[in-house]
Order: sequence, then C-alpha cells, then structure tokens
Amino acid sequence: MDTRIAGNTLGTMVKHIWLVMILIIAVGLTSCASAPTSSAAPATASAVIELELGDMYIKPASIDVPAGQPVTLHIKNVGAMAHNVKVNGVDGSKDLATNEDQTIIVGPFTTATHAWCTLPGHKDSGMEMMINIIGATTADSHTAAAPAADSAADGNAKIDAKAVPAEAWQARDPILPAKASGTVHEIALDATETLIEVAPGVTQMMWTFGNTVPGPIFHGNIGDTFKFTLTNKGIMGHSIDFHAGKVAWNKSMRTIKTGESLVYEFKADYAGAYMYHCGTAPALHHIGNGMYGAIIIDPPTLAPVEKEFVIIQSELYLGPQAKEGDLRKMLAEQWDAVVFNGYYNQYKFRPIHVDSNKRYRVWVVDDGPSENSAFHIVGTVFDTVYKEGSYLLQPDARQGGSQVLDLQPAQGGFVEFSFAEDGLYPMVTHKFANASKGALGFFAAGAVDTSMVGGH
Repeated sequence: MDTRIAGNTLGTMVKHIWLVMILIIAVGLTSCASAPTSSAAPATASAVIELELGDMYIKPASIDVPAGQPVTLHIKNVGAMAHNVKVNGVDGSKDLATNEDQTIIVGPFTTATHAWCTLPGHKDSGMEMMINIIGATTADSHTAAAPAADSAADGNAKIDAKAVPAEAWQARDPILPAKASGTVHEIALDATETLIEVAPGVTQMMWTFGNTVPGPIFHGNIGDTFKFTLTNKGIMGHSIDFHAGKVAWNKSMRTIKTGESLVYEFKADYAGAYMYHCGTAPALHHIGNGMYGAIIIDPPTLAPVEKEFVIIQSELYLGPQAKEGDLRKMLAEQWDAVVFNGYYNQYKFRPIHVDSNKRYRVWVVDDGPSENSAFHIVGTVFDTVYKEGSYLLQPDARQGGSQVLDLQPAQGGFVEFSFAEDGLYPMVTHKFANASKGALGFFAAGAVDTSMVGGH
C-alpha cells in the first residue's frame, strides 16, 4: 500500500477520534452545567419544608412543590393554643400543643391544593395555606381553594320567622338572681360545648359557660370578693374574662386546655352591669358562639321595686344545623338574628307577666359581640336610667323621662318604670331592623290575652 495513502488515512482517523472525544467532553460539560436544573424537582421533593403554626397563622402561607411527588413537612406550633394543619381539611398533622412539633409526609399532588387548621374558627381567622404545583398558574391555585368555602356557606341553617317552638319549650327565666349571702362567693363554672336550640327548629353547637347561652347571671355588692373556678370540660381551649374585676390578662384570663382548671378571683370595687366572656382566640368566635354572660354589682343604694329582670342582647351567626356558628359571618357583621337572652323572639313566645301600676327594674347588657342596642319598651316611659356606673336620670322636680337605654357592645345599665294599665307592652331594640330579626318580646301586665302574640 502507498505509504502516503496509509498516512492520510491514519491522520483522518486520528482527527475523527479527536472530534469524538471533544464532543464527548462537550456533552459531559453541558450535562454538568445543566445538572442543578434537571435535579431541582427531586431535591425539592426530598427536602423538608418547615411550617410554623401560630395564633392565627400558618407560615409560610404558600409553598411550591413538584408535581407527582410526596412532600415532607416539619410542623411546629409556636402559638398559645393547639393547632393543626390538614390538606383539604382531612390529611395532615395531629392537634399540636404549644411548642410541639411533628414531621409528616403528604401528597403526591397533581393540582394546586388548599390546607388549613381544622379547629373551629381557625381557618376563617387566617390559618390556611396554599400548596402550589411548580408550573401551575395562580388561577389554578385560586380555583382549588374555592369549593370548600362555597359549600360551607350554602349549608348554614336558616330561621323560619313563622315557626313556633314546641309546646314543652321553656323560655329562660329573666328574673335577676338574688345575691348570695356573705361577702366572699366561691363559684364553680364549667366551659362546655352543648347542642342548644336558638330558634324554633334551629340548633347550634354552642360554646357555653354552664351549658346555657347566655351563661349564668351573677349578682353581688360593691366590696364582694368573687372566686371563680373555671373547669374546661370542652374539646378545645377556653378562658374567661370578667369586666367587673381588675386582674392581669396573662394570668387569670389565660386559655386552659381540656380537663384543666383555673381560679379567677377579683374584688368588685365598682357598681354596674358587666359583661363576662371567653377571650380565647379568636375571641369573636367564642363570644359569637355563646360564651358570654353578665354580672350585676348593685350601686350602694337602690330604690325598692316589685321585681328586677335581666335582658342580655346578642347576635346569632348561624352555621350548619347542629354545628358551631359561622366565623366568616361574624367577621363581616352579617348576623342572622339579634336576640334577647339567647333565643329568637323568646319573650314573644313566652311573654313576661307583671302587674300594672307597680315599679320594675330591667338590667340590660349588650354582649354583642358587634351590634349596638337601643332598649325600649313600647307604652311606658323610663323615669330612671342608669348606664355604665352612673345615673343619667332619676325622679326629681324636672319630671324628666327617657325612651331608650342606648348601649354599645359590652356596655350595661338599667331602667325603671311602671305600666299604667293592663295590657301588652312590646320590648324591642329600637333599631327596628334588628327588632324584626328576633329582638322582640312582650310584657303582659295584668289579666291580658297573650294568644295574639304567640304566648301561652
């Protein structure tokens, strides 16, 4: 063979080998350069995502995860009460106590998904989180979150204004309880969740003090010492706050867990009609769902009257039948009813029987949680008005009269009056939009037929 041809062939082969080697090196360099991008999804899938639960938030409020792969979450509760986080409200952590943590695996996910704390009211207070799929659009994320909220709103109970309670139904006794003897009052009080009828045919899982809504009425004098032992017999954290006392918020008003008790002691140094309520976050939900009451501390001197009554005005924000009230309605101030002593049109169905030409005193407390009160009795005039610890009107030579006791939420006072003749006397809040939503009752003076108003 011609050595020149052989040399050329060999040279060509060497060039080809070098070209192949260069291509291999180039491909290798390209693969190395692109490795972080191609391995990003597996790294995210295997990495632990840290979640912090607080009062009332989940941080971060949005996480990005790869499609089709399980996700590891390390969850720690730094809040003052128990919290959890569950995907679509179903799969997730247990209820974590303060400073407790848990590692869980959720997913895999193919579409954007919603997660939240399932304890009552926590989601609506802001404890929710979006799980976004890498590459999914914001619109996809929003679509995934919407159905749960819509279906919950559609399932809320409704009040039938024409319905009447069962014949055996008993109205709450509006008489002011007598004061206990002595100057030191030791009282045991339970926090519970109890199924209660709040309107004819409408029940709600109310959160209560002493299994009633409102809670028990307490009555004492200036200088009395009240020593309450609150025991939590419910399934969630609860607390209590008496507006009549001066105590540190972080001590006596702290939230206690199921099965725990605390002692709340104070001396009543000021007269007035005071609210008490649960202060556990979200306090709006606990108050709006029934955890409120009143404590009456008499002024130093009170004129004698035939009887004393207590009327507590509040709102109802209905959730589904037999479930707790709707916090979203509470936040938006969209009440379904305004009621006296916890029940829709209570003293329309069972009027309060009195005598004409005798003096009566009605203590009124607006426990809200959000709406004001314009307490009025049709057919009489108040000659005495006491509001927030002070007399605004008393009988004297000026012969002044009052038509309304106006109260903002958490304010209280009393009015005194008489009925000039036998008959029916409506009791309302003179904000008539609310009178037509359940804040209506009747005093029946003397021998009068109450059948026209539904009474027995």
